[in-house]
Amino acid sequence: MKVSDKDRAEVLVQALPYIQQYAGKTIVVKYGGNAMINEDLKDAVMRDLVLMQLVGINVVLVHGGGPEISGMLKKIGKESRFINGMRYTDEETVEIVQMVLAGKVNKDLVQLLEQHSGRAVGLCGLDGNMIRVQKMPSAEDLGYVGEITEVNTAIIRSATKDGYLPIIATVGAGPDGKVYNINADVAAARIAAELGALKLILMTDVRGLLRDRGDESTLIPVVNVSEVPKLQRQGIISGGMIPKINCCVEAVRRGVGRAHIIDGRMPHSILVELFSDEGIGTMFY
Repeated sequence: MKVSDKDRAEVLVQALPYIQQYAGKTIVVKYGGNAMINEDLKDAVMRDLVLMQLVGINVVLVHGGGPEISGMLKKIGKESRFINGMRYTDEETVEIVQMVLAGKVNKDLVQLLEQHSGRAVGLCGLDGNMIRVQKMPSAEDLGYVGEITEVNTAIIRSATKDGYLPIIATVGAGPDGKVYNINADVAAARIAAELGALKLILMTDVRGLLRDRGDESTLIPVVNVSEVPKLQRQGIISGGMIPKINCCVEAVRRGVGRAHIIDGRMPHSILVELFSDEGIGTMFY
């Protein structure tokens, strides 16, 4: 459908107050799910990020890469194993994780953003001593899965100051000098907190928090973090949403202005969430 010049101008005018609000501020986006696999959606996300960068927002992109890791493990004849939703990461697997996340996926995203006239730099938690971890305590050994102990944002701030969009792969260094795999949602939340970000945006394959998981019209658009325990007791927050929402709560309690869970299956979902009154996902404050 062709958009008239008048409609295009109206959209820009409506977006102006939001652009003014976000200019010079930091927004951390955790990129994953279908938006990272579907080529059309991936293209839309890159355009969103470039636009945000051009209007003066300091954007930081944190990404995972679970499907790519599983695919590479399959190629070498190694089965992916999960324990309570966490990937069991032995010594061979963590080498694959580092190679896939910090190598292929990270640099592919840098190249794609540059193709859309953005300015990006690829980083991982090992660069600049950015993410320090300890072995994650667990009833069942998870291998080289890390729990974040410290985030050093110096290299991220340096990149954004020089006009680059940092794209961060979530591996970190342990006290034993080993590389550890880190949950990307957790990493994004901690990075957002340490940067004093205005917003944390988690892209997912669901609309947001639903009162009835089988009915997308029951979206809960706004949640105060104090309400989360009650929503968990009621069973509204359950399953895979628990860790994602816990990350949102942690980010807000550490000083992030707002945390959002949005539907990455919708093209330009980031822009709709940021630059419209209604938004499309669930906001935690």
